[in-house]
Amino acid sequence: MEKENEKLWTEFVLTSLICQPQWKILLFLVFLVIYLMTIVGNLGLITLIWNDPQLHIPMYLFLSNLALVDTWLSSTVTPKMLFNLLDKGKVISVPECMIQFFSVAICVTMECFLLASMAYDRFAAICNPLLYPVVMTNRVCICLLALSFVGGFLHAIIHESLLFRLTFCNSNILHHFYCDIIPLLKISCTDPSLNYLIIFIFSGSIQVFTIMTVFISYTFVLVSILKKKSDKGLRKAFSTCGAHFISVFLYFGPLLFMYVHPASSEVDDQDMIFSLFYTVIIPVLNPIIYSLRNKQVIDSLKKMLKITV
Repeated sequence: MEKENEKLWTEFVLTSLICQPQWKILLFLVFLVIYLMTIVGNLGLITLIWNDPQLHIPMYLFLSNLALVDTWLSSTVTPKMLFNLLDKGKVISVPECMIQFFSVAICVTMECFLLASMAYDRFAAICNPLLYPVVMTNRVCICLLALSFVGGFLHAIIHESLLFRLTFCNSNILHHFYCDIIPLLKISCTDPSLNYLIIFIFSGSIQVFTIMTVFISYTFVLVSILKKKSDKGLRKAFSTCGAHFISVFLYFGPLLFMYVHPASSEVDDQDMIFSLFYTVIIPVLNPIIYSLRNKQVIDSLKKMLKITV
């Protein structure tokens, strides 16, 4: 056992995004711009919401926390990916790798719960507008936010603790641009069957629960909208819920493919593309989707710009 332990790897090599060398500088600049837009867009949205008392309602509290999670997620993944594209820092220690995965797992799970909470909020606001102030108080909103964080933390702890039962002695080449659990399981010397089972049970359950919450909520919302006769009300409801539904569809699609489909060693490149989508692309799209189609946010932005000028 001692001889075997001496062979265990203490660091991994990230293969990063597989591309031709001449494309690396261009990809670096593209993802650098995306990252800067993500930080500015999400932190700007948080600042806007917290500086305007009119936006201190559950819908925008959820939105500000979604922006915070997107900033956290992107900052966990993108800087390391940018260094890798410049052929710097491709080596990552095992502790650093575990910390990165833990951070990503918290963010991804929290975002699932936040999107479900936002869908329920829209259901309560559109289907029961008279009872909405009673059903969705700021206290209820804060409880849902706390549960989202606790759920994300516990989910990450479960997978993180099971990763420590694995050993890595054959290869330290991680076919990914960040430390994700599936690539780690593929290079493990220890039988990862238990890890795959736990991923399927817990990740699958969380995704099914949150997707069903979103689907049921928006089904009731759609029925309620179709019953309305006001064209203005229809446009407003469709605009708000349409933006939410687009964000949900773009986020959950890649996640379902990544963590619920059967494991395969032949889809590394495809896995990287899907991971890139929900860790880098979605965080920059969310503030655009939720802001440009929201009159209150735009009015608040105009007001803040006037005050600044």
